[in-house]
Amino acid sequence: MIRGVFFDWGNTLVAWEFDPELFVEGHIRGLDAFGAGAPSQPAFTEAYSRQLLPLLVGEREDELDYTAEIAALLASLGAGGDAGAVGRFVVAENRVWRRTHHLEPAVVELIDTLRAAGLKVGLISNAFDPPVLMRELFAEIGLLDRLDAIALSAEVGKRKPHALMFKSALDQAGVGPAESVMVGDRLREDVAGAQALGIATVQARWFTDDDSAVATPDAAADTPADVLRWLSPS
Repeated sequence: MIRGVFFDWGNTLVAWEFDPELFVEGHIRGLDAFGAGAPSQPAFTEAYSRQLLPLLVGEREDELDYTAEIAALLASLGAGGDAGAVGRFVVAENRVWRRTHHLEPAVVELIDTLRAAGLKVGLISNAFDPPVLMRELFAEIGLLDRLDAIALSAEVGKRKPHALMFKSALDQAGVGPAESVMVGDRLREDVAGAQALGIATVQARWFTDDDSAVATPDAAADTPADVLRWLSPS
């Protein structure tokens, strides 16, 4: 019997794609918030793209401390701001990207239907952003109060497909692997990671379709409603 349904974040609950203009705007806003001594935006963006971006987009088991990485990058450019200045940069940059995140009505309906049926709903996300900022975003878009469990890689210290990410969410929700379903778009991180613990899986394909063939999900959903149909076959 299924008692818990867990979702990935990007391209599962919300659509996301890299935006070069927002990338630069985030740096402009962040450096402005950093204040006196900040490097120029072109110099910072070049260094970020060369040094930090490859780490962020590459596969890794351990999650990075994003604030510490930003502090180190700024220091390498001669910016000697204190922890408060670095924190202001991270907050300002993060808020530039928030406008791109919103819950589709069909996703909200799926979550609310699951909760109305008495199921626990959780989020398991590889997110390097500071957890406090992620929770602010979840609250802004009406997601936070709909979640019984939140496992963020920046808190857990590991990234999917690492077992600790899934175990954290299971423990918070109070359900076992055999009672759970993981819904996510990525076959390696979401499907293979969950299957290693005995969690049933549904590949979310309503935003993007991972055809890497590294794992085979129990089901594929082209719309959020397909998840409900798989959970409650007629």
